[in-house]
Amino acid sequence: MGRFFSMDNKFFTFMNKVADLCILNIICLVCCIPIVTAGASITAMYYVTLKMVRNEEAYIVRSFFKSFKDNFKQATIINLIMIAVGVVLYLDLNVAKNMPGSAGQIFHVIFMAFVIIYYVLFLYVYPILARFYNTIRNTIKNALFMAIRHLPYTVVMVLIGLCPLLLLFIGSYQIQSTLFVLFLIMGFGVIAYCNSFFLVKIFDHYMPKEENEEQKSEGTEV
Repeated sequence: MGRFFSMDNKFFTFMNKVADLCILNIICLVCCIPIVTAGASITAMYYVTLKMVRNEEAYIVRSFFKSFKDNFKQATIINLIMIAVGVVLYLDLNVAKNMPGSAGQIFHVIFMAFVIIYYVLFLYVYPILARFYNTIRNTIKNALFMAIRHLPYTVVMVLIGLCPLLLLFIGSYQIQSTLFVLFLIMGFGVIAYCNSFFLVKIFDHYMPKEENEEQKSEGTEV
C-alpha cells in the first residue's frame, strides 16, 4: 500500500506529467493571444517539452518564460513571416477555387502542395529555434532540410498534428464538446510532447557530443 502512494509510483508519475502538460498548454495559449507573441510562445513550449522528453525539466513555468524571453526577437520575426505566408497561401487558394476549368484545379493542387510544405515548416522551425542558436535564415533553411532528411519522422509528426481533426467525425455532440474542451486544456502540449520524442532523435544528429545539455547548441548550416 505504501508503494501505491509513493511519488515514484508510475500512476503518480503519469499524473504529474499530465498536470505539467496542462499547465504548459494553458500558459502557451494565453501567451499566444496577442498573436504576435505566438512564435515565442510555441518556441517556449517546445523548449520545455524537449527537456521533458530528456527528463531534464525542473520548473515548467520558469523554463517556459526563460525561453520566451531568450528567443522572443527571432521567434516574433519568424512568426510574422509565417503569418504573412499563411495569408498569401489562403488568398491564393481562394483565387484558385474561383478560377474556372482545369486551370483552377491545377493551381489548387499546386497551392495545396505549398500548404503542406508550410505546415511541415511550422512543425520544425520553432523546435529548432528552441534548441539551436542560428540566424533566422538558417533556422528556416534547416527546418526544411531536417524535414526532408528525416521524412519518416516528419510524416508521423504531421499525422500527430492532424489528430485533432478526428473530433469532427465524432457523431455525439456531447462527446465531441467534451473532447474539444479537453483538447483546449492540454491538447497542444500533448502534441508538442509527442513530437518532441522524434525531434530529440533528429536533433541528436546535429549536437556536439561534448555539449552541455543545459545549453542551446551553436547552430551551423546543416
